[in-house]
Amino acid sequence: MNNYIEKGEVLELTAPVGGVVKNTPYKIGDLIVIATVSADAGAKFSAFVGPGVVEVAKVSAQAWTENVKVYWDNTAGNFTTTSSGNTLAGTAAKAAANPSATGWVRLDGVAR
Repeated sequence: MNNYIEKGEVLELTAPVGGVVKNTPYKIGDLIVIATVSADAGAKFSAFVGPGVVEVAKVSAQAWTENVKVYWDNTAGNFTTTSSGNTLAGTAAKAAANPSATGWVRLDGVAR
């Protein structure tokens, strides 16, 4: 196959207004990504898009069960099991307690 370019787990993207901070999630277009480096607005940066598991900030007062759908809340800047108004990011890779500040999410790398 001579048109194959790359696996696509990490993509080079353009940092949005405000820039990006390493290890922080962002919604770029219709995709949830994790910045692998910090970059100023308009600069190119590497972003993990999945598939793969990342530890992320979650709604502390939520308990997650294994493989429940997990969404990115762009307003609150965390992951949640609440679908309304949020963007599907993947599934919980393992259970997370209520309360807990972080959870494991398997990003599926699919634009929503």
